Amino acid sequence: MGNELVINTTSHETRIALIENGTIAELYVERSRVKGIIGNIYKGRVVRVLPGMQAAFVDIGLEKAAFLYVADVFDAMDEYDSYIEGEQGEEPMPHPLHPIEELLQEGQELLVQISKEPIGTKGARITAHISLPGRHLVYMPTVDHVGISRRIEDEAERERLKEIVDRIKPVGGGFIVRTVSDGKSEEDLVADLHYLTKLWDEIAKKKDNAGAPTLIHSDLDVTQKVVRDILTESVERIVVDSKPEYDKIVQFISTFMPKMKYSIELYDEEEPIFDHFGLEVEISRALGRKVWLKSGGYIIIEQTEALTAIDVNTGRYVGKHNLEDTILKTNLEAVKEIAYQLRLRNLGGIIIIDFIDMEKEVNREKVYGALEEALKSDKSKTNILKISELGLVEMTRKRVRESLGRMMCEPCPYCEGRGYVKSKISVCHEIFRELRREMLDIRGTKVMLTVHPQVADLLYDEERRGLEELEKNFKKRITVRAKPGFHQEQFEVAVS
Repeated sequence: MGNELVINTTSHETRIALIENGTIAELYVERSRVKGIIGNIYKGRVVRVLPGMQAAFVDIGLEKAAFLYVADVFDAMDEYDSYIEGEQGEEPMPHPLHPIEELLQEGQELLVQISKEPIGTKGARITAHISLPGRHLVYMPTVDHVGISRRIEDEAERERLKEIVDRIKPVGGGFIVRTVSDGKSEEDLVADLHYLTKLWDEIAKKKDNAGAPTLIHSDLDVTQKVVRDILTESVERIVVDSKPEYDKIVQFISTFMPKMKYSIELYDEEEPIFDHFGLEVEISRALGRKVWLKSGGYIIIEQTEALTAIDVNTGRYVGKHNLEDTILKTNLEAVKEIAYQLRLRNLGGIIIIDFIDMEKEVNREKVYGALEEALKSDKSKTNILKISELGLVEMTRKRVRESLGRMMCEPCPYCEGRGYVKSKISVCHEIFRELRREMLDIRGTKVMLTVHPQVADLLYDEERRGLEELEKNFKKRITVRAKPGFHQEQFEVAVS
């Protein structure tokens, strides 16, 4: 079964699902109130330089100042000769040659681009090394370098592409040849190059006439980005439920990808398009913390501020032979599901996977190899460390935007994001301790205790003895009042 792009567009939201082999593999969501800003170019003003962190904060007109690391500062006085390979070999980054305090001063204006959207409490991550992605090439006007995506493995093809770009590129600028360029003609690359260099000329002119902070250039909307970056020969058709979006996609492809062979359909059935393709159920499943495996085992996914923890359990699966085989089969099954969930949920940063402990080294190697293989289809760069003797795998996955969970959910207002509340018995005992403190200063003979209704039931029943002891010791009458609007952990002590 070929891959498909299913696009659901309304006035307030656009959702795009990439379906691989009948299953949703990636989901992109953009809401009209919160447009994606990755790739946007701003003229910003430095508001603070931090030598101790070798970084700076730059006002680009957003709610929070953006973060600029020294390696992302463009120094026109120097040429960069060495590079750190980026994601898929498509994004080289210069090594810093000078301390940031020699490169930037407070109040200085500079052109920057969003490399990571604001995530959680952090502001956007920016770079002064501008990159303009096209269909086949990425143009880097500040870096004189030609790179080839490492996903293009054939050496002869790599040399052919590099020779073409070296010959046609302008002096001083650089290009990355994208994976989709494999097998493409010089004509395709030249067309992309002319479009990107013209775009940069327009950006440079606008920058000269603009004050800071201000937006200079907006990247494509989510539909155009996905079509540009994901639409390949492996995608057999696009299905979209909006006529304006349908027309926009046709126009975009005919303008920037005229040789692309594709099938696009306008969905006009009464049943919502995501329901028709069975995607809503998968999206709901992707927001849960527990994911069941076919064998009866399951994985637990917990996302925290610092990292994502994934725990593998055998659950209802008891196996047919011995414990080691049962554990191996569960871990191997979990590997496929974990790789799938990482893409679907767009989980990034540090990820710790707690596989079920395996005694045999050969089995640990099998699971590690399976994880490496499963992550090969992931376009986000991943780094994996070997499985420890405790069955833990430490890995990182490049994160440039919010995860699906953080985009579509918010912390529970009742538990304040903890995922639990104090038990009713714990609250009762906390109340007893507070009453012992308060009773010493209360001059009256009556005390009013206001609590959550379920806590009140417990105080009248199982925990009644604790109240009676307090009344006897302090010679005061305690009246319990239930208040439905109270949080389970909330209570008040007052003289009645």
